[in-house]
Amino acid sequence: MPIKALTFDVFGTVVDWRSSIAREARAILGPKGHALDWPAFADRWRGLYQPAMEKVRSGERPFAILDDLHRENLLVLLNEHRIEALSTEEVDELNRAWRRLDPWPDVLDGLTRLKQRFILATLSNANIALLVNMAKRAGLPWDVILGAEVARAYKPAPEAYDRTAAALQCQPGECLMVAAHPADLRAAAGRGFRTAYVHRPAEFGPAHADRPWPADAFDFAVASFTELADRLDA
Repeated sequence: MPIKALTFDVFGTVVDWRSSIAREARAILGPKGHALDWPAFADRWRGLYQPAMEKVRSGERPFAILDDLHRENLLVLLNEHRIEALSTEEVDELNRAWRRLDPWPDVLDGLTRLKQRFILATLSNANIALLVNMAKRAGLPWDVILGAEVARAYKPAPEAYDRTAAALQCQPGECLMVAAHPADLRAAAGRGFRTAYVHRPAEFGPAHADRPWPADAFDFAVASFTELADRLDA
């Protein structure tokens, strides 16, 4: 089948969450006298992400949007650092840092080129409002923003992929899942999606800069969105 739609993982694939969250946390907490290891703060916050979603996937708790899960995790993190003097508004503002993530340098050019030939859609665990605000700030040229509310499921649950393809009125084989995370791509391939791996060695910081490429045989394996555009003749 010809590819009609490119569906994108967002955190880590499209945007640099680690550097962005570290910057935002420093900007909000630093003036209040907190001197933390800001990248480690970002890593810990991100580290609470999968366990929170797993409670939804397992049925331990009802579906909740990622904004709410992020805020719950932030309260855990603030408690760990004994940061207690923040108002509700300040906690909310820090939680909205996930809407202010910077794209990787190749992203805007690559997406602009790919948009000329394909439908560009998000297939992210983020909620729609988060993704809309992120796109407005960063200039991300999506054709459609689909958050986890559409599927009512968090990746790698099969419903996340099936319901996204259905929303686009595409067969799974007409969708190319683009992600920097092999597990996401394996799950998408299991639902019939084509797959494109994008190598993001800087996602987890300098200590992981030599992270090897996965051994999986994906349909495409590229170092940037612009290289993917080249490969897809966009």
